[in-house]
Amino acid sequence: MSGSEAPNHTADLVIVANRLPVDRVVNPDGSIEWRRSPGGLVTALEPVMRANDGAWIGWPGGTDEDLEPFVEDGLSLVPVHLTEAEVEEFYEGFSNATLWPLYHDVVAKPEFHREWFDAYVTVNRRFAERTADVAAENAMVWVHDYQLQLVPAMLRELRPDLRIGFFLHIPFPPAELFQQLPWRRQLLEGLLGADVVGFQRPGAAQNFVRLVRQRVGHKTHRDMVYLPDGRTVQAGSFPISIDVKGLEELAHSEPVQQRAKEIREQLGNPKRVLLGVDRLDYTKGIRARLRAFGELLEEGELDVEDAVFVQVATPSRERVEQYRVLRDDIDRLVGRINGDLGRIGRPAISYLHTSYPREEMAALYRAADIMVVTPLRDGMNLVAKEYVACRYDGEGALVLSEFAGAADELRQAFLVNPYDINGMKASILEAINADPKSLNKRMKAMRKTINEHDVSDWASSFLDVLSETKPMHRKQLRPARRT
Repeated sequence: MSGSEAPNHTADLVIVANRLPVDRVVNPDGSIEWRRSPGGLVTALEPVMRANDGAWIGWPGGTDEDLEPFVEDGLSLVPVHLTEAEVEEFYEGFSNATLWPLYHDVVAKPEFHREWFDAYVTVNRRFAERTADVAAENAMVWVHDYQLQLVPAMLRELRPDLRIGFFLHIPFPPAELFQQLPWRRQLLEGLLGADVVGFQRPGAAQNFVRLVRQRVGHKTHRDMVYLPDGRTVQAGSFPISIDVKGLEELAHSEPVQQRAKEIREQLGNPKRVLLGVDRLDYTKGIRARLRAFGELLEEGELDVEDAVFVQVATPSRERVEQYRVLRDDIDRLVGRINGDLGRIGRPAISYLHTSYPREEMAALYRAADIMVVTPLRDGMNLVAKEYVACRYDGEGALVLSEFAGAADELRQAFLVNPYDINGMKASILEAINADPKSLNKRMKAMRKTINEHDVSDWASSFLDVLSETKPMHRKQLRPARRT
């Protein structure tokens, strides 16, 4: 197995997430190796982990064996084992069939099962206990996302010396939706174990503070919660970002530029390439987006000879019934639109149900004239920022849902209500027909925003706030050196 066994030591910085930052790969000869997972979280946290001898705690995927801690590429990784039943009840069940739809505006109906919550408690406790073992005295612990909302309080009970931060990557719902949850108080009290609770948007932080005041009864003032034991909890907005510099360098590379040219040629060199890139998820608004494009073709506003829509739908949670139904629904819609409106060698929609490496994604972003990002609700949506990062020439247009967190920052996009198909059609046409100078001005402004607020800025801004929490005698983290 690639990856050496980790020495038995404690860490001054501990990252706790549902997954480890590596994926296990089985080679043809049966040997096992680990490859770094794609994604902004790993990119953001790797430098500060290296600077502080950090450790990352997470599920390695699979249920075959309970792995020992190990070191991979200089990073200390601490696996947390899940059984097959726990994957089904904690992960697929409570996390993704209860919390995920509830936190995304109940786009799908959440299911409430007591045995799922019992599994959630069990797994969260396992994560908390593992973290308590790994964290050095007065260490800083950063817990991530909706799967682990009970960990902060459990960890606080085990290790009151720790400074604990929590960040929610998905939306946090208003009281009217959250209070449907039978275990609403338990989750709120779980999050209150943290010193700092971070969200993508200011409204989510406000929802949290309001719910704590209403449902738990603690005194609050603006973004602060005052606990009976004298401790305070700060809620705040910390919009996540991407590795702008790394992605732009990739987009500049000769292989990516050549591949972008090939993609347009393979599509028949149309005047306009529209692009959607999403996980195949019911929150992403894929169906409404494709309907809008199909109607523009039907009405003669666009011609299949001049415009093509490329939709990449990365496979997601395919063991969950709702996702299988969604895939069948999108397959039928694409087939109908292509059957009715496509021509030989000219499908209206190029639909790709697969995942691609970063190089291919960068080439797609370079090839696309119009990026269409229309989730029904999204914590942030980094695809929108990735597209902007790749448009170093200042060209291209972004059609963006106002219900994505990215809309708060990328205000120069063509903002749409994804439930309003006529409005979406009008915005797509506006983007297609816009004056190039106007598009260039919009893109330059969005590029300025993401360059000023990249993923390193996001990580350091959260950790800086966490570092300032009392008591002040705790260790201060060493900053990661900027390259």
